[in-house]
Amino acid sequence: MPTITSHDGTAIWYELLGEGPPLVVLPGGPGMDLRYLADLGGLDRRARLVVVDARASGRSGVPEDRRTVSFTEQARDVEAVRAHLGLDRIDLLGHSAGCLTAQEYAAAYPGRVRRLVLVAPVGRVSREPDESELAELRARRAGEAWYPDAAEAHRLIAAGGATGAELAALHRRITPFFWHHWDDARRAEHRPEHASPHAWLREAFYAGSAGPATRDARLARLAAVKAPVLVLAGASDGMIGTAPARAAAACYPDARLEVLEQSGHRPWVEEPERFTELVSGFLSEVPG
Repeated sequence: MPTITSHDGTAIWYELLGEGPPLVVLPGGPGMDLRYLADLGGLDRRARLVVVDARASGRSGVPEDRRTVSFTEQARDVEAVRAHLGLDRIDLLGHSAGCLTAQEYAAAYPGRVRRLVLVAPVGRVSREPDESELAELRARRAGEAWYPDAAEAHRLIAAGGATGAELAALHRRITPFFWHHWDDARRAEHRPEHASPHAWLREAFYAGSAGPATRDARLARLAAVKAPVLVLAGASDGMIGTAPARAAAACYPDARLEVLEQSGHRPWVEEPERFTELVSGFLSEVPG
Protein backbone atom coordinates (compact mmCIF):
# COMPACT_ATOMS: atom_id res chain seq x y z
CA MET A 1 0.00 0.00 0.00
CA PRO A 2 1.63 3.34 -1.07
CA THR A 3 1.18 5.39 2.09
CA ILE A 4 3.32 7.61 4.27
CA THR A 5 2.69 8.08 7.98
CA SER A 6 2.66 11.80 8.71
CA HIS A 7 3.61 13.62 11.90
CA ASP A 8 0.35 12.82 13.73
CA GLY A 9 -0.03 9.24 12.50
CA THR A 10 -2.37 10.09 9.60
CA ALA A 11 -1.81 7.88 6.55
CA ILE A 12 -1.06 9.91 3.42
CA TRP A 13 -1.68 8.07 0.14
CA TYR A 14 0.48 8.73 -2.89
CA GLU A 15 0.97 7.28 -6.36
CA LEU A 16 4.02 7.15 -8.63
CA LEU A 17 3.56 7.77 -12.36
CA GLY A 18 6.18 7.78 -15.08
CA GLU A 19 9.93 7.98 -15.09
CA GLY A 20 12.47 10.74 -14.64
CA PRO A 21 13.29 13.30 -11.95
CA PRO A 22 10.65 13.26 -9.17
CA LEU A 23 7.97 15.95 -9.09
CA VAL A 24 5.68 16.09 -6.04
CA VAL A 25 2.12 17.01 -7.10
CA LEU A 26 -0.61 18.40 -4.82
CA PRO A 27 -4.25 18.22 -6.07
CA GLY A 28 -6.77 20.99 -5.60
CA GLY A 29 -10.40 21.15 -4.61
CA PRO A 30 -9.78 21.35 -1.77
CA GLY A 31 -10.32 17.64 -1.16
CA MET A 32 -10.21 16.33 -4.73
CA ASP A 33 -9.05 12.75 -5.27
CA LEU A 34 -5.67 12.74 -7.00
CA ARG A 35 -7.08 10.65 -9.84
CA TYR A 36 -8.67 13.70 -11.49
CA LEU A 37 -5.15 14.84 -12.44
CA ALA A 38 -4.55 11.65 -14.48
CA ASP A 39 -1.04 11.90 -16.01
CA LEU A 40 -1.11 15.72 -16.19
CA GLY A 41 -1.35 15.83 -19.95
CA GLY A 42 1.54 13.42 -20.45
CA LEU A 43 3.90 15.13 -17.99
CA ASP A 44 4.64 11.64 -16.64
CA ARG A 45 6.74 11.11 -19.77
CA ARG A 46 9.03 13.95 -18.66
CA ALA A 47 9.09 13.43 -14.87
CA ARG A 48 8.29 10.84 -12.21
CA LEU A 49 5.09 12.21 -10.70
CA VAL A 50 4.64 11.69 -6.97
CA VAL A 51 0.93 12.54 -6.72
CA VAL A 52 -0.32 12.93 -3.16
CA ASP A 53 -3.87 12.68 -1.78
CA ALA A 54 -4.24 15.39 0.87
CA ARG A 55 -5.37 14.29 4.30
CA ALA A 56 -9.12 13.64 4.50
CA SER A 57 -9.13 13.37 0.69
CA GLY A 58 -9.05 10.49 -1.79
CA ARG A 59 -7.49 7.47 -0.14
CA SER A 60 -5.59 9.32 2.58
CA GLY A 61 -6.67 9.01 6.19
CA VAL A 62 -9.02 11.36 8.04
CA PRO A 63 -7.26 12.92 11.04
CA GLU A 64 -8.87 13.06 14.47
CA ASP A 65 -8.05 16.75 14.70
CA ARG A 66 -9.76 18.59 11.84
CA ARG A 67 -7.55 21.62 12.41
CA THR A 68 -4.70 19.70 10.78
CA VAL A 69 -6.59 19.84 7.46
CA SER A 70 -5.86 23.57 7.03
CA PHE A 71 -3.47 24.22 4.17
CA THR A 72 -0.93 25.72 6.56
CA GLU A 73 -0.87 22.48 8.56
CA GLN A 74 -0.79 20.29 5.46
CA ALA A 75 2.66 21.64 4.66
CA ARG A 76 3.85 19.16 7.31
CA ASP A 77 2.51 16.31 5.17
CA VAL A 78 4.55 17.56 2.21
CA GLU A 79 7.63 17.50 4.44
CA ALA A 80 6.80 13.89 5.37
CA VAL A 81 6.68 13.07 1.64
CA ARG A 82 10.07 14.72 1.06
CA ALA A 83 11.65 12.79 3.92
CA HIS A 84 10.09 9.55 2.65
CA LEU A 85 11.60 10.15 -0.78
CA GLY A 86 14.99 10.74 0.80
CA LEU A 87 15.52 14.01 -1.09
CA ASP A 88 17.28 17.11 0.22
CA ARG A 89 15.12 19.26 -2.07
CA ILE A 90 12.01 18.62 -4.15
CA ASP A 91 10.35 20.02 -7.23
CA LEU A 92 6.76 20.82 -6.22
CA LEU A 93 3.61 21.41 -8.30
CA GLY A 94 0.25 22.47 -6.91
CA HIS A 95 -3.07 22.85 -8.69
CA SER A 96 -5.82 25.27 -7.67
CA ALA A 97 -6.32 25.11 -3.87
CA GLY A 98 -3.30 22.81 -3.64
CA CYS A 99 -1.18 25.84 -4.57
CA LEU A 100 -1.86 27.29 -1.12
CA THR A 101 -0.31 24.22 0.50
CA ALA A 102 2.59 24.30 -1.95
CA GLN A 103 3.30 27.97 -1.26
CA GLU A 104 3.08 27.47 2.50
CA TYR A 105 5.52 24.57 2.29
CA ALA A 106 8.03 26.62 0.31
CA ALA A 107 7.85 29.38 2.92
CA ALA A 108 7.82 27.13 6.00
CA TYR A 109 10.73 24.94 4.87
CA PRO A 110 13.30 27.31 3.35
CA GLY A 111 15.64 25.64 0.91
CA ARG A 112 13.60 22.44 0.61
CA VAL A 113 11.99 23.44 -2.73
CA ARG A 114 14.21 23.46 -5.82
CA ARG A 115 11.50 24.68 -8.22
CA LEU A 116 7.84 25.53 -7.62
CA VAL A 117 5.01 25.28 -10.18
CA LEU A 118 1.62 26.85 -9.44
CA VAL A 119 -1.17 25.83 -11.82
CA ALA A 120 -4.34 27.96 -11.71
CA PRO A 121 -3.69 29.06 -8.11
CA VAL A 122 -6.68 30.25 -6.10
CA GLY A 123 -4.51 32.82 -4.32
CA ARG A 124 -1.42 33.31 -2.19
CA VAL A 125 -2.50 33.28 1.46
CA SER A 126 -6.24 32.71 0.97
CA ARG A 127 -8.75 32.42 -1.85
CA GLU A 128 -8.32 35.69 -3.79
CA PRO A 129 -10.45 35.92 -6.93
CA ASP A 130 -11.22 39.25 -8.60
CA GLU A 131 -15.01 39.12 -8.81
CA SER A 132 -15.16 41.76 -11.55
CA GLU A 133 -12.77 39.70 -13.68
CA LEU A 134 -14.83 36.56 -13.11
CA ALA A 135 -18.03 38.38 -14.08
CA GLU A 136 -16.37 39.56 -17.30
CA LEU A 137 -15.02 36.09 -18.12
CA ARG A 138 -18.45 34.54 -17.64
CA ALA A 139 -20.25 37.26 -19.58
CA ARG A 140 -18.06 36.49 -22.60
CA ARG A 141 -19.76 33.10 -22.83
CA ALA A 142 -23.27 34.55 -23.18
CA GLY A 143 -23.59 33.34 -26.77
CA GLU A 144 -23.14 29.67 -25.89
CA ALA A 145 -26.14 27.32 -25.65
CA TRP A 146 -25.41 26.29 -22.07
CA TYR A 147 -25.02 29.85 -20.78
CA PRO A 148 -28.59 30.61 -19.57
CA ASP A 149 -28.69 27.52 -17.35
CA ALA A 150 -25.18 28.09 -15.96
CA ALA A 151 -25.89 31.77 -15.31
CA GLU A 152 -29.11 30.94 -13.47
CA ALA A 153 -27.29 28.37 -11.34
CA HIS A 154 -24.64 30.94 -10.49
CA ARG A 155 -27.35 33.41 -9.46
CA LEU A 156 -28.94 30.82 -7.15
CA ILE A 157 -25.59 29.99 -5.55
CA ALA A 158 -24.89 33.68 -4.96
CA ALA A 159 -28.32 34.14 -3.40
CA GLY A 160 -27.45 31.55 -0.75
CA GLY A 161 -29.76 29.10 0.96
CA ALA A 162 -28.90 26.03 -1.11
CA THR A 163 -27.22 23.21 0.78
CA GLY A 164 -26.28 19.56 0.39
CA ALA A 165 -27.42 17.83 -2.79
CA GLU A 166 -29.15 20.96 -4.09
CA LEU A 167 -25.95 23.01 -3.81
CA ALA A 168 -23.90 20.22 -5.40
CA ALA A 169 -26.32 20.15 -8.34
CA LEU A 170 -25.98 23.91 -8.79
CA HIS A 171 -22.19 23.66 -8.81
CA ARG A 172 -22.39 21.01 -11.54
CA ARG A 173 -24.49 23.40 -13.63
CA ILE A 174 -21.85 26.16 -13.51
CA THR A 175 -19.03 23.80 -14.54
CA PRO A 176 -18.98 25.03 -18.18
CA PHE A 177 -17.61 28.36 -16.94
CA PHE A 178 -14.45 26.57 -15.82
CA TRP A 179 -13.45 25.46 -19.33
CA HIS A 180 -12.31 27.22 -22.49
CA HIS A 181 -14.40 24.81 -24.56
CA TRP A 182 -17.38 22.83 -23.21
CA ASP A 183 -18.36 19.52 -24.81
CA ASP A 184 -19.00 15.87 -23.92
CA ALA A 185 -15.30 15.20 -23.37
CA ARG A 186 -15.18 17.99 -20.77
CA ARG A 187 -18.31 16.67 -19.08
CA ALA A 188 -16.57 13.31 -18.64
CA GLU A 189 -13.73 15.05 -16.77
CA HIS A 190 -16.07 15.86 -13.87
CA ARG A 191 -16.73 12.74 -11.84
CA PRO A 192 -18.65 13.09 -8.55
CA GLU A 193 -16.55 10.43 -6.85
CA HIS A 194 -13.46 12.64 -7.16
CA ALA A 195 -14.94 15.29 -4.86
CA SER A 196 -14.60 15.17 -1.09
CA PRO A 197 -17.46 13.49 0.80
CA HIS A 198 -16.73 15.60 3.90
CA ALA A 199 -18.96 18.66 4.18
CA TRP A 200 -16.62 20.18 6.78
CA LEU A 201 -13.41 19.89 4.74
CA ARG A 202 -13.57 23.12 2.77
CA GLU A 203 -13.98 25.29 5.86
CA ALA A 204 -11.23 23.38 7.66
CA PHE A 205 -8.85 23.78 4.71
CA TYR A 206 -9.36 27.52 4.38
CA ALA A 207 -9.06 28.06 8.13
CA GLY A 208 -5.38 28.56 7.32
CA SER A 209 -6.17 31.74 5.36
CA ALA A 210 -4.50 34.94 6.49
CA GLY A 211 -6.73 37.67 7.88
CA PRO A 212 -6.19 41.45 7.91
CA ALA A 213 -3.88 41.26 10.94
CA THR A 214 -1.61 38.56 9.50
CA ARG A 215 -1.83 39.10 5.75
CA ASP A 216 1.20 41.35 5.28
CA ALA A 217 3.45 39.11 7.37
CA ARG A 218 2.33 36.01 5.49
CA LEU A 219 2.93 37.67 2.12
CA ALA A 220 6.39 38.70 3.29
CA ARG A 221 7.15 35.06 4.13
CA LEU A 222 6.22 34.04 0.59
CA ALA A 223 8.28 36.84 -0.92
CA ALA A 224 11.33 35.47 0.93
CA VAL A 225 11.14 32.20 -1.05
CA LYS A 226 14.26 32.00 -3.20
CA ALA A 227 13.22 29.08 -5.43
CA PRO A 228 12.30 29.82 -9.07
CA VAL A 229 8.51 29.84 -9.53
CA LEU A 230 6.43 29.14 -12.64
CA VAL A 231 2.80 30.28 -12.49
CA LEU A 232 0.32 29.00 -15.09
CA ALA A 233 -3.18 30.36 -15.66
CA GLY A 234 -5.96 29.63 -18.13
CA ALA A 235 -7.25 32.70 -19.95
CA SER A 236 -10.82 31.31 -19.86
CA ASP A 237 -10.77 30.17 -16.22
CA GLY A 238 -14.22 31.19 -14.99
CA MET A 239 -13.66 29.37 -11.69
CA ILE A 240 -10.90 31.55 -10.23
CA GLY A 241 -9.79 33.84 -13.05
CA THR A 242 -6.25 34.94 -13.80
CA ALA A 243 -5.94 37.60 -11.08
CA PRO A 244 -4.72 35.20 -8.36
CA ALA A 245 -2.06 33.83 -10.71
CA ARG A 246 -0.90 37.34 -11.61
CA ALA A 247 -0.71 38.25 -7.91
CA ALA A 248 1.25 35.08 -7.13
CA ALA A 249 3.74 35.74 -9.92
CA ALA A 250 4.24 39.31 -8.67
CA CYS A 251 4.82 38.04 -5.13
CA TYR A 252 8.00 36.06 -5.76
CA PRO A 253 11.39 37.56 -6.66
CA ASP A 254 12.15 34.81 -9.21
CA ALA A 255 8.84 34.05 -10.88
CA ARG A 256 7.29 34.10 -14.30
CA LEU A 257 3.69 33.91 -15.46
CA GLU A 258 2.35 32.05 -18.48
CA VAL A 259 -1.32 32.47 -19.49
CA LEU A 260 -2.58 29.67 -21.75
CA GLU A 261 -5.03 31.28 -24.14
CA GLN A 262 -7.01 28.13 -25.01
CA SER A 263 -7.44 26.84 -21.44
CA GLY A 264 -9.68 27.14 -18.43
CA HIS A 265 -9.01 25.76 -14.95
CA ARG A 266 -7.34 22.52 -16.15
CA PRO A 267 -4.76 23.52 -18.78
CA TRP A 268 -3.16 20.06 -18.94
CA VAL A 269 -6.48 18.81 -20.39
CA GLU A 270 -7.13 21.59 -22.88
CA GLU A 271 -3.54 22.37 -23.97
CA PRO A 272 -1.55 19.30 -22.96
CA GLU A 273 1.40 19.85 -25.29
CA ARG A 274 1.85 23.47 -24.29
CA PHE A 275 1.40 22.60 -20.61
CA THR A 276 3.98 19.82 -20.59
CA GLU A 277 6.41 21.92 -22.66
CA LEU A 278 6.23 24.79 -20.18
CA VAL A 279 6.48 22.68 -17.03
CA SER A 280 9.15 20.25 -18.20
CA GLY A 281 11.19 23.07 -19.71
CA PHE A 282 11.03 25.02 -16.47
CA LEU A 283 12.03 22.01 -14.36
CA SER A 284 15.02 21.24 -16.59
CA GLU A 285 16.42 24.77 -16.74
CA VAL A 286 20.01 25.17 -15.64
CA PRO A 287 20.41 27.92 -13.01
CA GLY A 288 21.89 31.06 -14.45
